[in-house]
Amino acid sequence: MRMDLEELLRAMDRTAANLKKLESVWERAQPFIPSGPQRGSDPQYDGLRAAWTDLLSGLPPIDGWTITEPLPDIDEIGQAYIDYLEIGVPPSAVDAAGEKPGADLAAYRYRLERARRRAARGRLEQLVATVDATLPIAVQGSARDSQEVLSNDLTEKIEAAIGEIARLLGEDAESIDRWWDLQRHMRFSQGHDWHDIVEFDWPAVRAGIEVNSLGDSDPLPVPDMDLGHAASGNLTGAATLALPWERLDDDGFERLLYDLLRDIPEHQNVQWLMQTRAPDRGRDLSLDRVLRDGSGGVRTERVIIQAKHWRSRSVNAAALNETVVAGKLWGPPLVRGIVIATSGRFTADAVAWAERHNSEGTAPYVELWPDSRLETLLAQRPHIAAAHGLK
Repeated sequence: MRMDLEELLRAMDRTAANLKKLESVWERAQPFIPSGPQRGSDPQYDGLRAAWTDLLSGLPPIDGWTITEPLPDIDEIGQAYIDYLEIGVPPSAVDAAGEKPGADLAAYRYRLERARRRAARGRLEQLVATVDATLPIAVQGSARDSQEVLSNDLTEKIEAAIGEIARLLGEDAESIDRWWDLQRHMRFSQGHDWHDIVEFDWPAVRAGIEVNSLGDSDPLPVPDMDLGHAASGNLTGAATLALPWERLDDDGFERLLYDLLRDIPEHQNVQWLMQTRAPDRGRDLSLDRVLRDGSGGVRTERVIIQAKHWRSRSVNAAALNETVVAGKLWGPPLVRGIVIATSGRFTADAVAWAERHNSEGTAPYVELWPDSRLETLLAQRPHIAAAHGLK
């Protein structure tokens, strides 16, 4: 079945409005639902019950299901409690009947949000690809600090794509990091605004779009196969640790690190400390590392993690020295360790610098996590790599 995307979105918008009306009716009706033996009805509840029935016609089926039952008769509910009390049986069925409208509303909203994500996903991928390809070309020839308005066919194409993205995401767009910064910079549209979009706004917004286009309950795509049968067959090739790091931007690399660090049992209070691509490239993530000894002693130490998604060059000694000098100024609490995590590698002088610094015994201790270490950690946690599109 072929259908115009905008027509479908309009139908979903109207459905969402009807659902909100029904939720409001249920919120006002719920206090009338008996929780124990009683008899009689209430005119106000009867009015709400009639409104509920009228509004149900505004909820079209989703995957063949919709809400069809009216609000319960509160006189019948109250009498049922009396009946169960007389025979000495727990009234669990009556409790469920009184709670069913709320459960049905929650189930319908879940299905509606899932259907909207499904409808928007393909078009969102096209729009993201359009902005990815157009942005670098649009700012060519414009100085980083230019205050001249930058307006051409390419910027108009980007603005149109962002506008359609907002339409597809609906209210979810407002929760995306740097969404309003992106809107403000497009509104002023000076050269430096567009450079900010390229360097800061779009990478964060792009990551947010990917998160919103795939909900927590949406499965990652998998091949159509029986995994058990495939595992019992004649397998060829070899397993590899290597990961396609080029699939991640700076923000995506930090998000991957955040999930990885939280999955390590010795790490507590993992948090972001500043925006990705901050001009001074300061501390990115922090955590409290739990240290235990054989006698049962436990202590924690503050650790800063700096993410360097560097694919075109290796991290050198100068970058390490700059980070450590800044690390001595962070706190309180005192920073005991600094982890430099990169999707690339470290130069030989960087490794020698870290070894020499650590041998002196001064805080903070420096740990180097090159791509090979991250790939080993993620090989032990393939669900994290898969969730970030690396598998």
